[in-house]
Amino acid sequence: MALVDQITQEMKTAMKAKDKERLAAIRLIRARIIELSKEGGDFGDADVVKALRSMVKQRKDAAQQYVDGGRPELAETELYEVSVIEDFLPKLADEATTQKWVQEAIASSGASSPKDMGRAMGALMKAHKDEVDGGLARKLLSTALSEA
Repeated sequence: MALVDQITQEMKTAMKAKDKERLAAIRLIRARIIELSKEGGDFGDADVVKALRSMVKQRKDAAQQYVDGGRPELAETELYEVSVIEDFLPKLADEATTQKWVQEAIASSGASSPKDMGRAMGALMKAHKDEVDGGLARKLLSTALSEA
């Protein structure tokens, strides 16, 4: 089932269940998908996943700003939306798998010092772009290259 169809189905389920918070979060996702469709012709699941990841990042940043500003109730709303959006995203690799991929990227790129981090990160992302958490990968790469 295409991701857009899955989101639409979940929206219908939330409507029937009268789950207002989940419905509101899914409507935000649908609005972003409609914007995508208006921007440029064909788009597939990869484009939707990219948009969803962007939405997650925006909401996490907003939640942090709300916490810093003393508005935890608004941060809670943003984090709930993040949890709903993440329901539609493919799961990222765990730390052990990412560590293995980091070692492979270092070996394939010939990286040997922290100065080579960009080259190793490029190799890692080329091989596993949609499967790896970039922040975790950067941390593991930095640690591995500083120890080398």
